Amino acid sequence: MGTGLMGTAAPAPRPDTRLEDGPMRPVDCAVCGAEVLARKSSWDQTSIQWTTDARTRCVERALPHPPEPRPNRNAFAGCAALKDSVREAAVRGELEVQSHEPLKTSPEAHQ
Repeated sequence: MGTGLMGTAAPAPRPDTRLEDGPMRPVDCAVCGAEVLARKSSWDQTSIQWTTDARTRCVERALPHPPEPRPNRNAFAGCAALKDSVREAAVRGELEVQSHEPLKTSPEAHQ
């Protein structure tokens, strides 16, 4: 066991250092004040860790949601108010965007 196709040892998995390079930071929801831990890998990708207190405080989590057509259809898809708060924290520079790509803007926003 542990050998590759030609009888050589499989390479060791590379350690995941993403959280060392860009740790999760606390972000407060501007609507309900729920504090979560967030990390932005890019402007399009965000990781969120919910605390017990945040799950209890979130207004949108408390609302009934219809099941969604996906494998884990009863999972909470996310809070729009928190998403906006995380984005604003990134825009203000309080939450680093790991990819260093420029902020995407809508052409309609400049008319």
